[in-house]
Amino acid sequence: MDIPEHLRGWWARGRALAAAHPPAVDSGVALLVQAAMTMPFVVPRPDGVPPATWPAYGLTTLTVVPLIWRRRAPVAVLFAIVATSVLYKLALDGPGQPLPYTGLVIVYTIAVLSPPWKRLLTGVLALVTVPLSVWLNTRTARELTFCFFVLAAAYVFGRLTAARQRAHRVEAEQAAARERARIAREMHDILSHAVSLMIVQAEAGPVAVRTAPERAEAAFDAISETGRDAMAQLRRMLGVLREDEQPGGAPRAPQPGLAGLPELLDRVRSSGLDVVYGTAGPVRPLTDATGATVFRIVQEALTNTVKHAAARTVSVHLTYTEREVDIRVTDDGRGPRSGPGVGHGLVGVRERVAAHGGTAVTGPGPDGRGFEVRVRIPVPTTAEAAEVAR
Repeated sequence: MDIPEHLRGWWARGRALAAAHPPAVDSGVALLVQAAMTMPFVVPRPDGVPPATWPAYGLTTLTVVPLIWRRRAPVAVLFAIVATSVLYKLALDGPGQPLPYTGLVIVYTIAVLSPPWKRLLTGVLALVTVPLSVWLNTRTARELTFCFFVLAAAYVFGRLTAARQRAHRVEAEQAAARERARIAREMHDILSHAVSLMIVQAEAGPVAVRTAPERAEAAFDAISETGRDAMAQLRRMLGVLREDEQPGGAPRAPQPGLAGLPELLDRVRSSGLDVVYGTAGPVRPLTDATGATVFRIVQEALTNTVKHAAARTVSVHLTYTEREVDIRVTDDGRGPRSGPGVGHGLVGVRERVAAHGGTAVTGPGPDGRGFEVRVRIPVPTTAEAAEVAR
């Protein structure tokens, strides 16, 4: 049975509120236990049973009060509950309880929060106090079995809760690590591309000033345009991370996709590199995530060409098939090389492609000349895309 969306929303908000205010939750648990332990004092009592007196009720309350500190000092609370319970039985012997409410709550708490040695101490204490409690009460095997069963159930439930909490923490940490890696890749792609083009243009500027002033002016224009574009992309990316957008803040625009490729290629051409672009197969729209990945892959491949290849020409070729898009970026530069600081972008390319279930191959270009990045990314078929759109 599906839970209604509004109920799930209330449950999520309630859990968040409880996590933010543990003392309030513990006080609420203590009040709930006190309400349960009050029942034997308010219902009519048959003749021949211990009377429901105010001193007995006060001592019952004294047994419950330590639960307020159950998270901060669970073992101390356990000993306090045992001591007050024994005092209640020996000194007043008031109305009994159908369940050991305080014991169940503190055993569950210790199972969730405490290290193994404290859990072991709790088990040893239970083996001593439970038989003593039964001997002081009914002295029957039925009560002894029942007490051990409910306490063991509370312990098992606590351990399952602890395991679930650990799984949630691990999942949250993994999600945070993935998000940090994604942000690092985006930052690397944006800044590496922009800075590489700006360095190339800046190095060519002084020569152009002396020989071709019009080319120098174009180079400086390209530097400013590249810098503005990088700043715009960074504002877009960081704006998405803001929890509550302020008026006039960074716009939450989508990441660049296939529509941004022509502008990207023009910026690279402005650095003096001859860029050839072509497609094959029926060009069809891709999802936003796939389009952004294709853009970043081409951007990173061109950045590596500008920084490392010393190439004159680079070709960017996209081939569309029914099941995948093939991206091939090939230059005529010096070819593969290794060394410190080289290859971080290609690692990011492989991570991006792996997230889509694709493959990435890098190495020498055709006939062993230059360098080539070839990526295949699965995409939905036209029929599948139409079905999803419906």
